[in-house]
Amino acid sequence: MRSFQVCRCGEPMQFAERIDPKPVGHEVLLKVLAAGVCHSDLHIWEGFYDLGGGKILRLQDRGVKLPLTMGHENVGEVAAVGPRARGVKVGDKRLVYPWIGCGTCMVCKRGDEQLCTSPRFLGVYRDGGYATHLLVPHPPYLLNYGSRMKPEQAAPLACSGVTAYGALKKLGSLVKSEPVVVIGAGGLGLICIAIIKAMKGKGAIAVDIDPVKREAAKRAGAFATVDPNAPDAVAQLQAAAKGPVWAAIDFVGNSQTEQLAVDSLIKGGKLIVVGLFGGDITLSLPLIPIRAMTIQGSYTGSLKELNELIKLVRNRPLPLVPTKTTALDCAQHVIADIKAGKVIGRTVLTPAV
Repeated sequence: MRSFQVCRCGEPMQFAERIDPKPVGHEVLLKVLAAGVCHSDLHIWEGFYDLGGGKILRLQDRGVKLPLTMGHENVGEVAAVGPRARGVKVGDKRLVYPWIGCGTCMVCKRGDEQLCTSPRFLGVYRDGGYATHLLVPHPPYLLNYGSRMKPEQAAPLACSGVTAYGALKKLGSLVKSEPVVVIGAGGLGLICIAIIKAMKGKGAIAVDIDPVKREAAKRAGAFATVDPNAPDAVAQLQAAAKGPVWAAIDFVGNSQTEQLAVDSLIKGGKLIVVGLFGGDITLSLPLIPIRAMTIQGSYTGSLKELNELIKLVRNRPLPLVPTKTTALDCAQHVIADIKAGKVIGRTVLTPAV
């Protein structure tokens, strides 16, 4: 098998070749058909997260070890199954749920493996899909995404899709009753806008500094867009919402976007923070109870939520998010394009094609 690995953070990924792994026990070996390149991969490759105030969280502080094959948005064709694997057979095409926990702690038992404190996330703590082959520990993490989508369209559901869906679920009934401010019109934001439409939500107001991405958001279904750098951005958001903002999801997560969202919220409003761009904000503590606002983090989504999303997609196909495919050998170039803000929608590697 061939793969590209992060050997030293911030340096070009290195090509590696080794014998195809042989699945044992419940393991399943996939031939990787599609591997989405996510903004989170940029953070992993860089090796740190900006915590604001000059503080950083390093990759090793999260327990990530190098060398690492990244890639957590994967679709593959079953190439081999372990002797105890059930439910899949050679030739099946499956979407891989990558947010795998230890399976034994209370968090995992309640169905929130993505929050496990001893995670085995594919592409983060275990080798992922920037490779021709991928080893998955158990068949339940292999989901049948149906026949309507191509592998490169289905792969991003494993991260950008379930992350957006998980964030929307935290807004509860507000999705149906109020427009949602979607901050960031990259791959996550665009698929969030599409999911809002599929959920028959009230609609989305997209926020992005890039006019090209704002146009992409309109094509995805946003009924209004706002440039956050505009001096009257808060007023524009409230005008588009026809009143104060009740619900916002920040897929960027920097100091400016957080402040814009907080300033826009009405009493009792909700802000879901997803993005990991970095930085910090200062909040006056008395205003949190006075305004009764909710600021909640959201990290990817559960296996149950991914299954729900696939069911939703099957019943109501999503508007297509702009998707570009490229060869595995171009992985480093894609990371550079994401860093430069050049990617509209998603770029997906096709290792085994």
